[in-house]
Amino acid sequence: MMARRNRPLLPSAERALDHLKYEVAEDLGLDDAIEERGWGGMTTRDVGKIGGTMVKRLIRKAEQNLSDGR
Repeated sequence: MMARRNRPLLPSAERALDHLKYEVAEDLGLDDAIEERGWGGMTTRDVGKIGGTMVKRLIRKAEQNLSDGR
């Protein structure tokens, strides 16, 4: 099965999302594994942890923006 790559709705957000991805990986202690094996060598579980944590942070930020009236 061919991997499907989702693109952000705003192309300018891609850099910010990549930055967040690496920040989360570092916070979870997975940055060394990514550097060593690359993204293709990561387990589905580890990539899922990164993605899930990214979603939680993005939701938290959106909630903060909404409560701040932005």
